[in-house]
Amino acid sequence: MAEKIILASGSPYRKAMLVNAGLDIEAVPAQVDERALEAPLKGVSPEDVASILAEAKATEVSERKPGALVLGCDQTLSLGDEVFHKPAGMEGARRHLLALSGKTHQLNSAAVLCRDGEVLWRHVGVASLTMRKLDPAFIGRHLARVGAKALSSVGAYQIEGEGIQLFEKIEGDYFTIVGLPLLPVLAKLRELGAIDG
Repeated sequence: MAEKIILASGSPYRKAMLVNAGLDIEAVPAQVDERALEAPLKGVSPEDVASILAEAKATEVSERKPGALVLGCDQTLSLGDEVFHKPAGMEGARRHLLALSGKTHQLNSAAVLCRDGEVLWRHVGVASLTMRKLDPAFIGRHLARVGAKALSSVGAYQIEGEGIQLFEKIEGDYFTIVGLPLLPVLAKLRELGAIDG
């Protein structure tokens, strides 16, 4: 029998991916200060930052939910050595898109499974996305159309929506790009006997 999985996230996208895959999910957002956790991590790779934050979320929730299998997730966007965070407002979204225009960046999506504060498994999926060269006026029109949705992701775009028009090349798994390396997560859940397999 399938086990209920606790998702240590308030992300409707991650929850929808798991529910659409047939999992019994309860979303319990982690109570962690991501920026405070990240502050001492200067010089740490963007992949490791995502993994550390995903682990912090999974651990925090698993300590509040004894016995439960908890999935923590985090995603970083890296352009060279620079790590991007969700834009604070539309001007921040505009700056993100201008910085990414014509360049290739990476999305690093981490997943960590915990039970009772113990890490059982961790994985980071990486995708490379090449944005086409964007005219600043087009960026303004694009952001006016998509509105506040641009503020809900680290890159100020959603490839599952109009954001796909910003790209000329994508290498990597769709689910990793949306924020959860779903296939490796499902494989590990089957291995643990948490879902039918």
